[in-house]
Amino acid sequence: MQFKKPKFWDKNRQTIFSLVLFPLSVIVYFVTKLKRLKKGKKFKFPIICVGNIYLGGTGKTPISIEIFKIISSMNKKTVFIKKFYPYINDEIKILNKIGPVISEKSRIRSLKNLENSNHEVALLDDGFQDTKFLKDLSIICFDETNWIGNGNIIPSGPLRESLDALKYAHCIMMKGKKNQKRESQLLNYNKKLQFFYFDYNIEIENSIREKKAIAFAGIGNPESFFELLTEKNLNVIKKISFPDHHKFTNNDLDKIINFANENNAIILTTEKDYERLEHKYKSLIYYTKLSVKIEKI
Repeated sequence: MQFKKPKFWDKNRQTIFSLVLFPLSVIVYFVTKLKRLKKGKKFKFPIICVGNIYLGGTGKTPISIEIFKIISSMNKKTVFIKKFYPYINDEIKILNKIGPVISEKSRIRSLKNLENSNHEVALLDDGFQDTKFLKDLSIICFDETNWIGNGNIIPSGPLRESLDALKYAHCIMMKGKKNQKRESQLLNYNKKLQFFYFDYNIEIENSIREKKAIAFAGIGNPESFFELLTEKNLNVIKKISFPDHHKFTNNDLDKIINFANENNAIILTTEKDYERLEHKYKSLIYYTKLSVKIEKI
């Protein structure tokens, strides 16, 4: 599903668009509340879920990878669970570089497949809103840049469900610096929440650091990628945003390549976007490898 976030979602006030759509958000609110009333299946192995409430661009996949590495260092056989959608093949490819991935159209079907395997831990990249099974640890990711936007539930805002769903969570992973005000806000919904903070690190070849760059991204929050490049002192002369999971056309990429050639610049994109490129373009474009550093403050 290609999706470009409406700008009014991240306003710190209500707009005419959010107000008009608000009745639909009320319906979504009650539907999600009803789903939460159902008791899910309990599995014999631990299930860790890395999810979000803010829709897209919160760092679920890099956090999932870091947690996978931590658990694997404890000699626990861990497997990623990722619900299958035709447009997420890029994310599955990235996870497959780290460890085994089971991706079915139903998460509970993937989990049932594990019952007779030798895997000891199931790690879900996304799935906090899936109530068909019980989680042993639910981690919710936020990004301080977007925070909760205008605070409304989709479609009048960027939240997948209301913040009172945090009573089903165990800890918060916040991209950014410690913020007592935001912690207090979330603790109103769950006094037992534990807070961790993380930041991104990108690996870029030294040979390209001094060059001018054209950056493009089709992810949930392209601005976070562009800001990271700026923080790392890269000379980005043009930034191009596409919808999340955008399928790049030859025309899209040819325009970017021509502009780069005219300006004697290199082209940078994210690893997720790079995985969606046709092979003939991959030799012309660099990608940034993303990792996270988690801190308990």
